[in-house]
Amino acid sequence: MKRTPGGSVFLSCLLLTNLLGAHTQDPQQEAAPAAPKQLIINIVEGEGALNNIKQRVNREPIVQVEDENHKPIAGAAVLFFLPTSGPSGTFANGSQTLTVTTDSLGRAAATGIRPNHVVGKMQIRVTASIGGLTANAMITQANIAGANVGGGLSTKVKVLIAVGVLVGIGAGVYFAERSTGPATATGVIITPGIPTVGAPPQ
Repeated sequence: MKRTPGGSVFLSCLLLTNLLGAHTQDPQQEAAPAAPKQLIINIVEGEGALNNIKQRVNREPIVQVEDENHKPIAGAAVLFFLPTSGPSGTFANGSQTLTVTTDSLGRAAATGIRPNHVVGKMQIRVTASIGGLTANAMITQANIAGANVGGGLSTKVKVLIAVGVLVGIGAGVYFAERSTGPATATGVIITPGIPTVGAPPQ
């Protein structure tokens, strides 16, 4: 089959157009999301929590890292710092610092905190960083020498309940006597003067 010069030029132009089109579309399809300009740390759980130092029970702090548009940021490094003195504790690794990477929801949790035996307010410092940006926050909790959490009633509570029951019984007897008058004596009656023993009055 004989090819004409015009046909070859047309095919060459068509091929060049396709190549240019494919080249210009690829960068748009693979474009990475814009880098955040600001980091924000939101406290999800743990603010105002009370830690039972007797049972070493702690409510784990959870934070969410967001950008300036309040979109969650995954892959950010979050550092939790416990106080070095006073009311504090340690993480599961025995240290007072813990590094966690945020998940797809931008969240990071400081698990495994074991409070020490010092009662009082405890402040957990939080720092998030990614791409040269950083943000800071503070989570305030308190170590308390509380009663058993989730267990039976404490001795103090049991004593208060028992006292309440006794007071209730005493009040019931008192008001019953006031409404019906004193109980009538039965059996042997003793009268002044010459002692006599007789049957009770009818």
